[in-house]
Amino acid sequence: MSDGDVVVIGGGYAGVRLAKKLDGTARVTLVDRKEVFFHRIASLRAGIRPEWSVTPFIPYDRLLNGGRVVLGKALRIDTEARQVVLATGERLPYDVVVIATGADYPEPARFNGTTPDEAVKAFAGHQQAVARAGHVLVVGGGPSGVELSAEIRLARPDARVTLAHSGSALLHGTGSERAGRKALAWLEAHDVDVRLNSFMSPGFDFGTYRDAHGNVMEADLSFWATGTTPNTLWLRLGGHGDWLNHSGHVKVDRTLRVDGRPDVFAVGDVNDATELKITPAALAQADLAFHNIRAHLQSGRHRKEPRFYRPLHRTPLIVPFGAADGMTLLPVPGGESAVLGGRTSVLAKAKTLMTPYMRRQLGYTAA
Repeated sequence: MSDGDVVVIGGGYAGVRLAKKLDGTARVTLVDRKEVFFHRIASLRAGIRPEWSVTPFIPYDRLLNGGRVVLGKALRIDTEARQVVLATGERLPYDVVVIATGADYPEPARFNGTTPDEAVKAFAGHQQAVARAGHVLVVGGGPSGVELSAEIRLARPDARVTLAHSGSALLHGTGSERAGRKALAWLEAHDVDVRLNSFMSPGFDFGTYRDAHGNVMEADLSFWATGTTPNTLWLRLGGHGDWLNHSGHVKVDRTLRVDGRPDVFAVGDVNDATELKITPAALAQADLAFHNIRAHLQSGRHRKEPRFYRPLHRTPLIVPFGAADGMTLLPVPGGESAVLGGRTSVLAKAKTLMTPYMRRQLGYTAA
């Protein structure tokens, strides 16, 4: 039995999970600009190793049983008519609309174009550049920067690899000094030149980079793992700039509703509910939004209290060091997080980068 029309804008981790859970409860329409789901967790390795080039792409065709997936770009949300307006001119009516447009990531963790072929070509370009570079610079010491540095080092043991980080410790956003020390120890043991307290910017000459002290570094190739930008410009252009905070994230309340509106939700990297933008947080938000949306749609028959989202300040985090090693940060109630080593990290993520899990989520076999 379907209780209403739900339009989910964005087919990333949060959008896919929410659409799948709502399928059968509501008439679900998932809108995405890409032809396929982009398994971003596998994208850093795909940008380095040719054998991983096609791994991040999983078709949407088995995701929904009763709902549908629409390939298109959302231009605006017409709250008066309660419709999502697409670039094609099509209007999608909704009883509930969910903003799940995620964030834009730096290369190589970006889906270039709208088709897998276009994205594979972009991966191939990165792979070739890494293969011929004598010196690769990675800027940013968060989880992505550490993971990318490890992937490059293992793929190019003969190249010089430098990781420059503006902070005084790696992985400082996790709040765990032990995690930062473990990442630093692995990288230095594998001859990665780690430079802390080193804010980098492009130099005046091509292939040069400058730190905050004016020191100049030359590198053949650079990757910037310095954060993400929420995909919300379309909301501002569509007349809903008041829904956004100073950083461009959608402002939500504890139920993940936008601006107190009972029929507009935002989940995942696009909202301001948590500072640490990682997949477990996006999935947790999708699960909570599912409960609150279902309660909203069924309010005439069943009275259910909304659930409140609690930001995951101490969420489990796995940072792979290639396919055969890594580090797992595991929250411990009342104490400092435990830092587990390679075996746990390899089994949970590093070897397969959770690809079998995501394939099953989209209705495909693990292989």
